[in-house]
Amino acid sequence: MKTKVTYLNEQIIKRMRYDNPWWLSNAIPQDFHEMHHRLYLDSFYREVTQKEIRRGVILMGPRRIGKTVMIYHTIERLIEQGVPSQHIIYLSIDTPIYNNVPLEELFSLAKEALNNENGQDDFYVFYDEIQYLKDWEVHLKSLIDTYRNVKFIASGSAAAALKMKSNESGAGRFTDFMLPPLTFNEYIHLLDLNNLIIKRNQETESLLNSFVDTMDIEMLNRHFIDYINFGGYPEIVFSEKMRQDPGQYIRHDIVDKVLLRDLPSLYGIQDTQELNRLFIYIAYHSGEEFSYEMISKESGIKKDVLKKYLLYLEAAFLINIVYKVDVNARRMQRITAFKIYLTNPSLRCALFSPLTETDPAIGGMVETAIFAQWLQKRESVIYYANWNKGASPGEVDIVGINIAKQKAEWAVEVKWSDRYFDKPTELKSLLLFMENNHLEKALVTSLTKRGVKQLQSVKLEFIPSAIYAYTVGDFRFKNFNQLEMP
Repeated sequence: MKTKVTYLNEQIIKRMRYDNPWWLSNAIPQDFHEMHHRLYLDSFYREVTQKEIRRGVILMGPRRIGKTVMIYHTIERLIEQGVPSQHIIYLSIDTPIYNNVPLEELFSLAKEALNNENGQDDFYVFYDEIQYLKDWEVHLKSLIDTYRNVKFIASGSAAAALKMKSNESGAGRFTDFMLPPLTFNEYIHLLDLNNLIIKRNQETESLLNSFVDTMDIEMLNRHFIDYINFGGYPEIVFSEKMRQDPGQYIRHDIVDKVLLRDLPSLYGIQDTQELNRLFIYIAYHSGEEFSYEMISKESGIKKDVLKKYLLYLEAAFLINIVYKVDVNARRMQRITAFKIYLTNPSLRCALFSPLTETDPAIGGMVETAIFAQWLQKRESVIYYANWNKGASPGEVDIVGINIAKQKAEWAVEVKWSDRYFDKPTELKSLLLFMENNHLEKALVTSLTKRGVKQLQSVKLEFIPSAIYAYTVGDFRFKNFNQLEMP
């Protein structure tokens, strides 16, 4: 007679064989094979196959942006490169039958399923949605230390929480890989719209020669609006049905699961409805300046609770908080105000309605989309400038700070209008900031206009917002550790 443990193990092994069809077929499922690759696949594959240094890889990112698909494409490439398919193990930790089973026991059962219990083969082991196992980081570090011939890869959707535990318990043992929502250049690439993009020859010293160009700015702008409304999630990009009702897909399948399931389970949040109301309020005002005082007054949430909620929303990769400097690029000693951006502009569309090119809210979402390109990696060098003292209060949207020198190196003003190309002297805040920080040039985004305006001793370089978003996303993808580009 079978014991309860034996029966459970048999069911787990049965599930493992179902989830790893390449053990028999030597191929990933056809539907995954047909899905488009993320541009980040090559970079991720390099981390997975890097074995000189014994480290696990932690793939992080928000829900539904293609982590599991990228794992499958990585498995496919491993098989194509000659790795035996029975040396590749995929385990999704949120599968109910795996509930609370330690990672090492799952690995042992997988080897049993492969009739390789005592083998010392070079395995690749993928643990998907690892945040659902308590103390996963301790388990994973132990596995990495114990099995020297095995490469362990884990993924999860609670990015900040994963990173915190990775840093605390996996120092020297984990490599973090952050997969962002689709950037605008990825969106153009996946839809095979690269014919809209042309390279510029770089014959002058102008910043504009660092940027691509387009043969049809009106068409590119239409796609940029579509990207703002629907473009953060690969599935929506390719599904007309989902685009007709993004609220059903994004709100219920992404936002609700994060706010009502992931965060409560990870952080023990009691009042999920209060958290949900706060997120909706932030989403509607994405790109605006907030203060704890103001949000507390508007929402009725106590300040100490509010600070925790904002931390949770950042942990779920739903928002990014950007801090400010003053007119002289000095950072504030005490944080009294800050800007909050959705990490993905498509979230606003899902909660409310799609935006058009002339919608009153489109300016804030263009700014949100541009910040989303910059903030795929969380560097502290990106700020905004705001000051309200003296005779000339003002604001500059994006400021790049050289931390070592403690000074502003570049500035960008985001506009969804051609007005300022024709009337650049109206950009009084930007010009004052440039004067105070000895900046000889700055960049201003526009709707369609491109060119340079010389104003006495400074230059303003204008570029359409869609082209700027494309170029920054492409730059961030190609140059993870470089920060020179404005």
